[in-house]
Amino acid sequence: MRVIIIEDETPALTRLQKLIRKVEPEADIIGTADSIESAVELFAKNPQAELAFMDIELADGRSFEIFNRIQIKCPVIFTTAYDEFALQAFKVNSIDYLLKPVDADLLKQAIEKFKQLYNSKTHLPDLTELLKQLQKPTTAAVKNRFLLKVGTKWISVPLSDISCFYAADKSVYMLTMQKQKYVMDESLDQLLPQLPEIDFFQLNRGCIASYKSIQSVHSYFNGKLKVELSPSPDEEVTVSRERAPEFKKWLDR
Repeated sequence: MRVIIIEDETPALTRLQKLIRKVEPEADIIGTADSIESAVELFAKNPQAELAFMDIELADGRSFEIFNRIQIKCPVIFTTAYDEFALQAFKVNSIDYLLKPVDADLLKQAIEKFKQLYNSKTHLPDLTELLKQLQKPTTAAVKNRFLLKVGTKWISVPLSDISCFYAADKSVYMLTMQKQKYVMDESLDQLLPQLPEIDFFQLNRGCIASYKSIQSVHSYFNGKLKVELSPSPDEEVTVSRERAPEFKKWLDR
């Protein structure tokens, strides 16, 4: 079994490699990549790959972009902390997913499922349809406001008052236009489907910004864009070269 792994977190990559070799000693890990660009090159050089493990959130964007760059013929098992809608899509399409940290028993089950499909020559699930379902807007979940608990009281924050959501210090925060900061119970991946696409955009894996919070956009090095928000998180906000065209299209409406 020739395996490719797409993962940008070194500890997660190391753990997955060890687990694969443990539960499937005959597996041959023929290559790894940590970004969309390097993944495209890896698949191009290894058309003989039989199975790929792929993280969804990479440093330079979501791994779905890889499918837009190159035809991937082998089945994929995603490793992710994605929301329930995505997990349901995986189940419907018979593609396995592994939640991080990867569990050895679940990994073994996923590999066994792949082997049964592959060896029986059963038609493998349509990855194109899977991607459509994952990227389909979940309009039913879109909110108009967020109810938050602050101390002993509850407050309701309308979307129009939100500057951005961002990740920092292992937490996710909401930053309002009045410069108030609140800790959120949900991850950015869980928040994104609840936000109207016309008003909010995920600039990078650590920040979702509202349209009205964007003050200016500047060209940056390596094709990136630097975005000035007001109010803004403490850290610099950039958009990767891969996401820049989509971001510009979102701005030009």
